[in-house]
Amino acid sequence: MTSSLCTTLLTLLLLLVCCSARRINLFPSLEHKYSKQPLQTSRPYNLAHRGSNGEFPEETAPAYLRSIKEGADFIETDILSSKDGVLICFHDVILDATTDIAEHKEFADRKRTYDVQGYIVTGFFTVDFTWKELQTLRVKQRFSFRDQQYNGKFPIIKFEDYISIALNASRVVGIYPEIKDPIFINKHVKWSNGKKFEDVFMDTLKNHGYKGSYMSKAWLKQPCFIQSFAPSSLVYVSNQTDLPNIFLIGGPTWRTEDTNQTFQEVTSDAYFDYIKNYVVGIGLWKDAIVPAVNNHLQPPTDLVVRAHAHDLQVHPYTFRNENQYLHFEFHQDPYIEFDFWVNKMRVDGLFTDFTGSLHNFQKWTSPISHDRLKNHD
Repeated sequence: MTSSLCTTLLTLLLLLVCCSARRINLFPSLEHKYSKQPLQTSRPYNLAHRGSNGEFPEETAPAYLRSIKEGADFIETDILSSKDGVLICFHDVILDATTDIAEHKEFADRKRTYDVQGYIVTGFFTVDFTWKELQTLRVKQRFSFRDQQYNGKFPIIKFEDYISIALNASRVVGIYPEIKDPIFINKHVKWSNGKKFEDVFMDTLKNHGYKGSYMSKAWLKQPCFIQSFAPSSLVYVSNQTDLPNIFLIGGPTWRTEDTNQTFQEVTSDAYFDYIKNYVVGIGLWKDAIVPAVNNHLQPPTDLVVRAHAHDLQVHPYTFRNENQYLHFEFHQDPYIEFDFWVNKMRVDGLFTDFTGSLHNFQKWTSPISHDRLKNHD
């Protein structure tokens, strides 16, 4: 009877161990399924400029999905509006260059001429089409020297679609939306309750859970940089959110669209002291940081050093693999250009049309990668 009791107890113990073992193995699988790999913050950010638009038409779902697959830390977009106030991902205020609008004879009478940031522009403007009408258009590649096989296959997407792409990624992927041409949009589109373009933009982010100051727990869960060339828009939204803002700056002859300030004014130490109260960084055209003459690099300016002295990040734009965008000193090699900007200029993020190339560069030059190779050898 004692032997029988021992056998019974041993059997029960084994069953408990086995069941316990199953539960112990189950929880990691659930954790793996529902926990995402966090955003990398140890090296300059790989910023997918309008998605992987070196391969797919810009600001389309496939361009964003491709850039995430290629290793982008953030996917960048430009936000405009339809006539009926739907926020869309689209770069130009006119549809002419990157859609098949010319093939839609039913819209032939929609061509207009407007003043856009002091320039008289004629074309088919997003603000003259409802969202339903915009959905009938298809996007095409902006540059003739890039792959044309996807022309006419993908639609314009909404701001909310773009957000969903980031949130549904298998790892944490940040978003980097731009408040695009706010002066023009607010002039031609009216929302209810007296809301402005910036208000609707912020409502969309809030409705999808975007909040938190830079590097906070909430921000790291759903990373977001808000960007704009209009400093007044950034000041305005900073009163609605603690999300980090980036002030975009053009070339030496550029002026702000809202305050009519010169490049020299907005890159002065005095202005950096002012704007750092509302932004965490600046995004500049890369040739404004390191000038080029006849495609040869000139001595770098002190813009990066001075910005860093004011605790401002620097995210230059735009890095493209094609020879016509590579200065002679880079020997037609984008990896040499990446090395220059990451290791010599010490920038904090890079806007690129080719996220896969930048990801490969950072992976191959990472100290972690070198350690793994040594251990493997």
